[in-house]
Amino acid sequence: MAELPLLQIVIASTRPGRAGPSIAAWFTEIARAHGGFEVEVVDLKEVDLPLFDEPNHPMRHEYVHDHTKAWSEVVARADAFVIVMPEYNHSFTAAIKNAIDYLHHEWAYKPVAFVSYGGVAAGTRAVQALKPTVSALKMMPIGESINIPFFQTHLDDDGVFTGAEGLSSASDLMLDALAGWTAAMITFRSPA
Repeated sequence: MAELPLLQIVIASTRPGRAGPSIAAWFTEIARAHGGFEVEVVDLKEVDLPLFDEPNHPMRHEYVHDHTKAWSEVVARADAFVIVMPEYNHSFTAAIKNAIDYLHHEWAYKPVAFVSYGGVAAGTRAVQALKPTVSALKMMPIGESINIPFFQTHLDDDGVFTGAEGLSSASDLMLDALAGWTAAMITFRSPA
């Protein structure tokens, strides 16, 4: 049996009281049940990168800091990503932009999907704002996404995200599309 590709679910919010871990836990269960990927959760709060501090451009892959080398290893082993992200002032979090900017080659030719959450706009403006950045790094942002409006209404008294009607089936459709793009893009990363 062939080894499954590795999907990293990246939690993009680092602030206290965030809902990202709860939404990521809900989506992680769905992703594991889907069966198309090995699944790993990457919490940017735990990664704890300082504001970008490498002296060399990431394209050179000449990292001097241990935190950058460790982050490089994490991202390099992934075949695909799902970014779980809120919307801050009509855009993405500083933590996800900083994490992306640390690296270059490690992101290339890997598809990315989004689980966004917020108020009425459900984080969609943040996703649209981040797509040019990931595209510049030769990632493939797929069209299928999960957008959760008024996410607070789906948190129980313990802060556990319970999902909403239709989100699980939409998640399966997104994961199917992500699996297809992952298979196609692995060929770009394979040696000739």
